[in-house]
Amino acid sequence: MKIRKCREKDIAVVTAFYDRVVEYLECHVNYPRWVYKEYPSESFVRQMTDENSLYICFENDEIVGAFVLNEDPQGNYRKGKWSRDIPDGEYLVIHALAIATDKHGRGLGSEIVNFCIEEARKNGYKALRLDAVPDNIPALKLYKKSGFAYVGDEDLDRGIDYIPSFSLLEMNF
Repeated sequence: MKIRKCREKDIAVVTAFYDRVVEYLECHVNYPRWVYKEYPSESFVRQMTDENSLYICFENDEIVGAFVLNEDPQGNYRKGKWSRDIPDGEYLVIHALAIATDKHGRGLGSEIVNFCIEEARKNGYKALRLDAVPDNIPALKLYKKSGFAYVGDEDLDRGIDYIPSFSLLEMNF
């Protein structure tokens, strides 16, 4: 699998990728509780591309994954009971990690998480953090298997009524 940053010319195809994933989730178990055309949306893809933090994953010129890696927790991470007090800007956060629905179970999620860990380490960050919907069993299993520690559930002040709290995970370096 190859991983690279999303470019302006990729926005439409990456938006379509996320739309396919969300359509699948809405017909099956929607663990992350994503909403079609709302999150991840085209405006989200465009914003993350503009901020140079959206990555896409390819196998044979086919998009098989996408994720965001940046310093923005997109919520109040200060409420978390983290094991270390690390100032904003000194840790990276993983968001919106998606795998093509026909590629589940092949280890692509682990490859992506390992990529994120390496990026954080090689760029001198003190930790890698993330949040997930508390009942997103596949995501929590992936992150824990990758060495992340669960630090509790918190309301991150995101104003999402149907997700009142998020499970927080961390990996310190």
